[in-house]
Amino acid sequence: MRPNKTSPPISATHTFDCSTDELWSLISAPGNLNDAHPFCKTNEALTWDGNEHVDRLVYLNGRTYVRRFQTWSPGEGYTLLIGAENGPQSFVEWTIKPLETGGSSLTITVHPYLLANWPKPLAFPLYRLWIVPRMRRYLRSVLGGFAHVATTGEPVPRNRFGRHPWFS
Repeated sequence: MRPNKTSPPISATHTFDCSTDELWSLISAPGNLNDAHPFCKTNEALTWDGNEHVDRLVYLNGRTYVRRFQTWSPGEGYTLLIGAENGPQSFVEWTIKPLETGGSSLTITVHPYLLANWPKPLAFPLYRLWIVPRMRRYLRSVLGGFAHVATTGEPVPRNRFGRHPWFS
């Protein structure tokens, strides 16, 4: 299920020097954002079983979102809805691809709810000039956090790639 209305998608991709199975293990573990997300204060699995996956993400600035996973494809990725409890939801896709080199890539694509209900003549410039750059920076930081954990085995330091105005 996707939210009724979202803005155009925003994506970022990172390559990893690990197999798709290893990358899947990293992104699918309950509470994985505690170690890998540079803007995460806490990530608590609320329900985490074969049929249902729901967790709560509290950002460094206290903003709290719930992630409700919609699809779950081991080794390939998942989709989810994220947002404040009972608030507007963004649709997010996490996609793993094998690389010919033996590594893998992870792409995160966000279909944000921000400005989705605004008139296009007003929303378009604001979306392109304000939301897209900040969301891309956010996605690159999240991917960089997972790369840090995959490479070092250590948790990513908070704000490792710089502070973010929405989440730090």
